[in-house]
Formats: sequence, C-alpha cells, structure tokens
Amino acid sequence: MAMLRILMRLAVTTMLLGSAMATNYTVGDPNGGWQQSGDLQAWAASKTFFVGDNLIFAYAPSHSVLEVTKAGFDSCQITSPIAIYTGGMTVITLASVGKRYFICGTGGHCSVGGMKLEISTLPKASPAKPATPPTATPTTPPPSTPTTPPPSTPKMGFGFVVMLMLLL
Repeated sequence: MAMLRILMRLAVTTMLLGSAMATNYTVGDPNGGWQQSGDLQAWAASKTFFVGDNLIFAYAPSHSVLEVTKAGFDSCQITSPIAIYTGGMTVITLASVGKRYFICGTGGHCSVGGMKLEISTLPKASPAKPATPPTATPTTPPPSTPTTPPPSTPKMGFGFVVMLMLLL
C-alpha cells in the first residue's frame, strides 16, 4: 500500500511539473562538446534558450569554462572573469533574460581554438494560446430577452491537486 502511495505521488508530481520543466542543453552536442573541434556559435544559433533552461558543459580536464563580459568575450580575455568553472562537468542555470558569454580559460583555446559561446536568454516560454475561430455574423437579431449563462464547470486547481497528493 505504501508503494502505491509513493507511485501515485510521483505520478501527480510529474504531471504538475511536466510543463514547468526546463530544457537541458549539452553545449556543442551532438557533433562536439565544449572542445576546440566544434562550431559552438553555430550550435547556439540553432537553439532558443529560455529562463530556467540549463547549459551543461562537459569537458576534459585541460579545459575550463569562464563566464566573461562582452569585452572579455570579444578579446578572449581570461583575466577578471565573472565566474570560473573547472572539473569536467558544469551546469549553469539561465536565471535571467539577456546575453551571456563563455570562453575556455586555457591559453589559446578561445582565440585560436574557437572555444567561446555567446547565448541570448529569452523570458520563460508561455503556453501557446489556441487560435480563436472566426465568428459568424448573425443574420437575425439576437433575442431581446436575457439568456441564462451556461453552468460553469468546476476546474481542478493547484490547491486541489496538492490536497490530493497529501491524501495519497
């Protein structure tokens, strides 16, 4: 019985979080990675990044990830970075709208090897609204007596779902 409750809670949680999940982008994949052989700018140009998404940098110990300013990016300047990441695996959550700049901190890898990445982060994507069908113009005037609106259908809100999870 306890296992069933756990599974039900996981299913409900998954449904609630499914639409709010961020996208994980492994930088440079599928044809490369955070390395000198890939075209990182072409990779970034083929993606759309939103607030909440994650950049996953996977790299060899001979590399690092430096977050830098626009000027540091343009000149491949490895001094005075905003942040330094090492260790072979770095996950950076895109928490705000705007441009971000990343370079490799190993000498020559940015300027000669092209290990630099500029991305633009957009506001969190909102669900698309369904298209409104065109309305037909009535050929007869509407009735002069007021009509009763249809009964409203109850909607299952977030609070209801949380209570359901607690009861399980």
